[in-house]
Amino acid sequence: MSKFMAIYTGSPMASESAAPPVDEATIQAGMMAWGQWMQDHKPAIVDTGGPLGKTKRADKDGISDISNHMVGYVIVEAGSHEEAARMFEGHPHFAIFPGEAVEIMECMRIPGA
Repeated sequence: MSKFMAIYTGSPMASESAAPPVDEATIQAGMMAWGQWMQDHKPAIVDTGGPLGKTKRADKDGISDISNHMVGYVIVEAGSHEEAARMFEGHPHFAIFPGEAVEIMECMRIPGA
């Protein structure tokens, strides 16, 4: 079994005032569906993750504030990359909420470790 990090992404439009508001009923339905997704995949979840806040970047020029499309994460375990990705088909992040997508990447082992 391998570990995979899933990054929930969101369009900048989803957080702007021009985006349609998400009503309370949608929030409740989405949270119930998300909770059910977590329960359905509980054996595969290594780290429940959570929402992500503002981003800082450190590079050779110093530290700066930046923005990106990452809004949350979860780490799962699966037999293959394809199997991990299939866990997120129809996920409430984009099926109910105005989230954009879920990007799934393998957590590789450190060479020589």
